Amino acid sequence: MSVIASPSWADWADSQYAEVIRPLPANLEVQAQNPPAFSWAKFISRTPPTSYKLEITKGGVVYQTITTPWNVYLPSKQFPAGTYTWRVLPNTGTEWSTPRSFVISAASKVFEVPENDALRAAVLAKPHPRMLPADFKPVKSWSPELVNARGTALALLKKDTLAQATTFVLANDASWPVTSTTPSAARQLYINDITRVIGQNVRQLEASALLFRLTGEAVYLNEALRRGDALAALNPSGMTSYVNHDIATRSIMVSLAKGADILNGDLDATRKANWMASVKARVTPMYTDLISNNYRLDERPFDSHSTVAVGYVAAIASLTLGDIPEAQTWFDFSIRRYINSVMVWSGPEGGFGNGTAYGMFAADYAMQLWQPIGAATGVDIYKKPWSTGFANYFAQFLPPGAPGNTFGDAHEEYLYLPQLKAYMSRIATPAAAWYVQNVKTSESPITLLQAPFPLPVDTVAIAAPPPNAAVFPSIGWVAMHSNLADRARTSVFFKSSPYGSYNHSHGDQNSLVIDSGGRRLLTEAGYQDYYYSPLGVSWYRQTKSHNAITYGGGIGQVTTEGSNNLKYKGKITAFSTTAAVDYAEGDATLAYSQPITSAIRKVWYLRNQDVVVVLDKMASSTAQTFEWNMHAVAPYTQETASSVKVTNVDRSLCIRSLSTDGTRWERRTGPANPGKVEDHGVFIKPAAATSAEFLVVLDVNCKRAPVSISNTSSGRVLKVGTTSITLPK
Repeated sequence: MSVIASPSWADWADSQYAEVIRPLPANLEVQAQNPPAFSWAKFISRTPPTSYKLEITKGGVVYQTITTPWNVYLPSKQFPAGTYTWRVLPNTGTEWSTPRSFVISAASKVFEVPENDALRAAVLAKPHPRMLPADFKPVKSWSPELVNARGTALALLKKDTLAQATTFVLANDASWPVTSTTPSAARQLYINDITRVIGQNVRQLEASALLFRLTGEAVYLNEALRRGDALAALNPSGMTSYVNHDIATRSIMVSLAKGADILNGDLDATRKANWMASVKARVTPMYTDLISNNYRLDERPFDSHSTVAVGYVAAIASLTLGDIPEAQTWFDFSIRRYINSVMVWSGPEGGFGNGTAYGMFAADYAMQLWQPIGAATGVDIYKKPWSTGFANYFAQFLPPGAPGNTFGDAHEEYLYLPQLKAYMSRIATPAAAWYVQNVKTSESPITLLQAPFPLPVDTVAIAAPPPNAAVFPSIGWVAMHSNLADRARTSVFFKSSPYGSYNHSHGDQNSLVIDSGGRRLLTEAGYQDYYYSPLGVSWYRQTKSHNAITYGGGIGQVTTEGSNNLKYKGKITAFSTTAAVDYAEGDATLAYSQPITSAIRKVWYLRNQDVVVVLDKMASSTAQTFEWNMHAVAPYTQETASSVKVTNVDRSLCIRSLSTDGTRWERRTGPANPGKVEDHGVFIKPAAATSAEFLVVLDVNCKRAPVSISNTSSGRVLKVGTTSITLPK
């Protein structure tokens, strides 16, 4: 299912603007979640509607009629299995939206979210500390099993927290004079320093409060109070304000809310009032922004910072209901909105279209927010079908032993393995259990010690890896592995995404990444010094820095049109998997501007040969010279005019063009990536033409099996070793 479906523009509920929310569910798709969420574009009229009538029918009979003030609606009760059709009518119009259909089947997982009044009552009925699980116990009451499972984490957290009490400086406004908000490399370093110090103080407050609740030792209470007082004293209009540093302000406000919740009964009235006043001062401008323009995210949800901010407001409101009068307003606005759509970067099947690095950041946010929300409200977001799909996404695209991130901003950053393990530990599936058993790291003690016991993943009877190949259609990603259970696996990642080059995504539709044996063999080039920097715009986000097709000396897909980048997109148009061969096809035509009229890439992974075959067909309204870009983390060695080899430590990749039209290899250059080796090259056509075909074989570990092509009446047969595949003419 795609959250960015191709619009027909035949009815008002389906906007012509790419950044506007799409009408869903649709296309007779089986829903991952029961009940599904409904969405549609807002009705545009001289008098904006104050409500919509949503009509849901089953078998030609009206099943439900709902009146809602919003253009997003999540039913609170599951639907019986069957096929449904829905339409919507604004109260200021007479035209119903086009009917759309969907299916609820046995595969649709039940996930019910009560209405706001029921959720609010559940929160208010739970005394502080609300954020800790119902089975939370002080250390003196731990069972031998709990001591065995978490005793090491407790000792480590105590040791680190005591040491960091003296090494982590107190947050202080005097260290951070207010500066210009104009983006620059220098400002990014300044922001990074603030982020680091705030993170240290937030960590100390939360760790110390938790340790005091676990042990009763005054040293931890004193440290928590010291850090909380320092954070509460920061000027909410200074450099940690919502305007200047939204990440810092949300960290401060949620940490103060958590600290006050955990320390309830041990905060004097004056101190608690100061902490709550700071929380209110920081939430207020965030909330005001989120509800601006008639609840702007309901209409235009693709805003990475603001969608996360809704989650912070939901968590804080859950912890401060009854303590801050405005918290009820915050709660009613945020809680069901956030649970309904925790992340907008995929459809209900899970995934993260902005790339695995930002997916890891999202998993970290989940660890910070879902525990307090779930404990306070009783709604376990980890049981949401999307959350299970998110775990499957990590298993496929960041499997144990993966050498790095894939696609999107920060693809060059290190892996957040403790956070990934923590997230996967909250998912009770065989795939998550396999992942947790095979990731060689430990979860952070601060999240482990506030988690339920046993962890959900520990309740799974049998651990098992997911399939060796998978497609996530709503984000346009495909993973193909030689053997996912083997850390020495070969992994082929292919992307053709409906999210285009928007936000943290790049102009990399129909691009590839290849790993083998924990080594990256076909990589993405460059690094990000700061968001949308000149370096980022000219190289890092460009098609030419990815393993994809350009023309005319590096001209690629559109990446510089703001929200319109959503229009310059790709799509997975075919996927199949067998024991011997995986296949995927992407259409990136829309990702390019004129003169490109067609951009189709077909990818086969021949599992038995450990070989990747890539067939590209390009077309243009004017003659162009096309280029097949490739990038590596070690130098290329040219073997012939149309073949190269790259070796990364103990793994190699031989890349050979099978085109017979004079296609040749050329080395290219790119901006230096500090501290890293990168090499770049292209297969380039010998002359400009209105169409081009590239046929490329990528031989993992350069086994050099025989390759032959024969013509048939309907196409061509390519044989690599003992495996044959059929190619179109």
